[in-house]
Amino acid sequence: MLTFEEKLTIIESFPELERSDVSLGRVNFQFENSLYDRKNVVYHLHPNGNGFVYAGLLRNFNQDDKGMINIRDYSEIQLRTLLRQSIDSLSVREEEPAPKPSRNRKKKDQLWINEDNESLVVKWEDDMWYVYAGMNLEMAFETHKEVEAYMEEEGFSREIG
Repeated sequence: MLTFEEKLTIIESFPELERSDVSLGRVNFQFENSLYDRKNVVYHLHPNGNGFVYAGLLRNFNQDDKGMINIRDYSEIQLRTLLRQSIDSLSVREEEPAPKPSRNRKKKDQLWINEDNESLVVKWEDDMWYVYAGMNLEMAFETHKEVEAYMEEEGFSREIG
């Protein structure tokens, strides 16, 4: 098992990560250029050698429900490989298929309704999808896939018409 200091040396060798000291002697490392909301790559690296690396976008890893992997028993090669893959995964967004061309270049507003007959409106503006509750902005998304996931999670379905 690598020591805390050895793990710090390895992690600090990645210039794209920024150190942030937190409570109880623990250390986080953020990737500020992440294309996702997730910025923490290394979470709560503890002086006892315990800590976590984000792998939520990676396949073939045993992560917890937050996408984290415990690195307590990782070797130098394993840690370096995991860090590189984590940073790389946060550096690239999967491309959405190009939308089919339509005669009407302006995308129509979408009405979404839940069981309680509450409604939200989705609008395409300035290359973003915006979700409005009346006049108030509720959320903003880069892709329509994200809009659909959010609406499903919140119990809304799209009105077709």
